[in-house]
This record gives sequence, C-alpha cells and structure tokens, in this order.
Amino acid sequence: MTKWLQSGRRRDICYLLAGEGERRGQQLKSDLESHYDERLEPSSFYGTLSALVEAGLLETRTEGLYDVYALTEAGENRLEEHYQWAQTCLE
Repeated sequence: MTKWLQSGRRRDICYLLAGEGERRGQQLKSDLESHYDERLEPSSFYGTLSALVEAGLLETRTEGLYDVYALTEAGENRLEEHYQWAQTCLE
C-alpha cells in the first residue's frame, strides 16, 4: 500500500470520492466533519487534499469559484488494494 493511504483521513476522502464521484472540496470537508463529529482545520484538510493530488491519487479542476476533486485511476487502484486487504483481515 502506498504511504499516502496510511492516514485514515486520506483513505476516507478517497472512499467518499469512490462512492459519490467528483466533489467540491467544501463538500468533502463537510461530509468528513459530519462523520467525525468535529470541525476540521481548513489548512490541514486542504493540505491533505493537496498531498493526495501531488501523489497522483486525486485530480483537481476548477469549476467556477470551486475546486472539484476526483479519484484518479491510481487512486482507485490503491483504494481497491486497501479494500481487498481489509476484506482479508476480516475473514
């Protein structure tokens, strides 16, 4: 597994994008805040998104005033590898 998915927040962002498709950064942040039941520091959250983009696991594009994020094929592959590993652990 790539080191970029060792963080739970990074994995959760990828899972959200895998399930919902592309999303605005603020939508992702709101979904995680609801799931974690706590506020995320914007600089930390957007730093996580930037790290995932730099690692080639996410791609971003600008839509009006918003940045929109989506999983890349590499991101989908890493997420699938992690999912398979988790399945094996739970068997």
